[in-house]
Amino acid sequence: MPTVVTIDVDGQTIDAQPGLSVAAALLRAGIRTLRHSPAGSPRGAFCMMGVCQECLVEIDDVRRQACLVAVEAGMRIVTEAPA
Repeated sequence: MPTVVTIDVDGQTIDAQPGLSVAAALLRAGIRTLRHSPAGSPRGAFCMMGVCQECLVEIDDVRRQACLVAVEAGMRIVTEAPA
């Protein structure tokens, strides 16, 4: 198994460890805001176990919780955070 794979996050290529959750990989890359609340407050990974729904992102065209999906090579992730 490779020790590092590349994933696309909002058009930016980042390196990530396969097997980490997408949320953990994004946090390691310094990406903390994944979306905004209806009132405009930044939201990101919070509970890291799938309960809070704060880490919702689009992974390969499917809306998923980033904390519940393991990183795989070539993933395309879209957050709702402004670039």
